[in-house]
Amino acid sequence: MKQLCALLALLAGLVASALADSGKTEVLWLGQSAFRITSPGGKVILIDPWLTKNPLTPAQYKNLDALGKIDLLLVTHAHGDHLGDAPALARLNNIPLYGPGGMNQALTTLGVLPAALLPRFDKGGTIKPLAGIKVTATHAEHSSALVWHNPVSDKDETHYGGEPNGLIIEVENGFRIFHMGDTGVFGDMKWIAEYYKPDLILIPIGGNFTMDPQDAAYATRELLKPKFAIPMHYGANPLGKGTPAEYIQALGNAPVKVFALSPGERVAF
Repeated sequence: MKQLCALLALLAGLVASALADSGKTEVLWLGQSAFRITSPGGKVILIDPWLTKNPLTPAQYKNLDALGKIDLLLVTHAHGDHLGDAPALARLNNIPLYGPGGMNQALTTLGVLPAALLPRFDKGGTIKPLAGIKVTATHAEHSSALVWHNPVSDKDETHYGGEPNGLIIEVENGFRIFHMGDTGVFGDMKWIAEYYKPDLILIPIGGNFTMDPQDAAYATRELLKPKFAIPMHYGANPLGKGTPAEYIQALGNAPVKVFALSPGERVAF
């Protein structure tokens, strides 16, 4: 098993090196809202890594030791299907977990991770955690409760998890990705599009907890108007019934290229 993990980690490193040579950005979907992005400079960015308990995540990505190097760890909000394995990955790689201020403050207070691994930033704030990489937190229309298992009482507790965020991620060549987190439609999506000009949106379509395909299509077509879109946050929960086919149909003739990935599939830009 250790040899297999080492081999998988080596392969991940070779992919990052190849992408650095190609000047492209690779986006790998791992189910729900979990993505691994490899930048043109070979930086590996992991977002909302709900992996080990995610029914959609392919088996090889559930082994955290086999993920290979992670340079940047980002979380949009405190719900378990987004925070997921982020604390474990922060410990494993000895890297910071960047997330909403309130969420990271709660994780610090509860002793989930040391404060040094829980830097805080919030909506409108921009960080430059790696050379050539810039991340800005945006609004998201959602909630953010933190459920923590108390090891003393052996019971789950619900704590304040800060406010949910979206994330604008700009890589070395200026390509911009808008990971929208969990959100409903809100009017300032238009402002986000005009100001940050994302090339690619990672957009929730499942419904019930987020936009459904029709809402997501409206946000894409009328407000955000990106070049590319990848639908996410559907299929892992029975209430997330929206499908990429419904999203694409609702888009009509909008001039956006949609990549309807299966978990474990990747696309390069």
